[in-house]
Parts: sequence; structure tokens; C-alpha cells
Amino acid sequence: MPAISTIPFQDQYLDARADCWGCGRNNAHGLHIKSHWEGDEAVAHFLPEEHFSGHKGVLNGGIIATLIDCHSIGLAMAYAHREEGRQIGSQPLITYVTGSLKVDYLKPTPLNGHPLELRAVVERTEGRKTFVRCRLLADGVETARGEVLGVRIPEPPEQATP
Repeated sequence: MPAISTIPFQDQYLDARADCWGCGRNNAHGLHIKSHWEGDEAVAHFLPEEHFSGHKGVLNGGIIATLIDCHSIGLAMAYAHREEGRQIGSQPLITYVTGSLKVDYLKPTPLNGHPLELRAVVERTEGRKTFVRCRLLADGVETARGEVLGVRIPEPPEQATP
């Protein structure tokens, strides 16, 4: 198995896979989520901007859902690569999409100038399905949690190598 890299998962994606608004490094207007391994857990830190507010001083719920979704799907892809003993971005591509997303909003997530922390783990896999549990923490307090079903899809034809 290759050594686990400290480079964020999203920075290892091929350019063809780096346009997502939540996590794509090639999307100039995106959130640019950066996830990495910490043991068997994927961790990301994100500093939301004031214009991401739902109500004054509180993070918008759609942004929270996007953070949980992109971090969890990034983990599903990284996990599949690790299980197959491959580097992220190696050919043939491993691609996951969101099959379902459930978010529980436990308390308002403050926009207080402090970074948020996302922590996700793979609960289980069943064939092409990877079930991920994710927590969002603000100043060490869990403010939201999510359950994400990632589904592995075949490599789209336009991305296939000749």
C-alpha cells in the first residue's frame, strides 16, 4: 500500500475532476475544502466568510450541507484508493457521487472568525456504496452532523484514456 499522503485529497484529483464548487481547486468561486487523513478519520478545516450567513452571525444551512457532502465524498474516494493500494488521481479514475445526504442541524454554527472542523469516518461499504458519517464542529462543539451515501460510478466516457 502506498504511503498515506499529507497532501489534501482534493489537491490530488486530476484536473478533469477538480471543478466542484465545494472542493474543486480549479473553481475560482468555490469553497476549496481541503481534507486529509488523521488516522482512519478524514479531517478538514474551513474558515467561512461573513457573506455565507443565513442569519447575521450564523452560517447558512446550505453551506453546511455542502461542506458535509464534499468532505464525505472526498473521504469515500480517498478510502477506495487506500483500500485498493493506489494513489488518489491514479488511472483508472475512481469517482464517487452523492447517492443521499442527510444533515441534522444541532445548533447554530457561528460565523465568529474561527475555522470550522469537519471530521468524517467510513461506517461501512457495500459493493459500490460507501456510507460516511460526518460531524461539523465550531470551537470544539458539534453543530451539525451528516450521513452521506457515496456511490462509485464508472469512469465517464469523456474522461476515458485511449
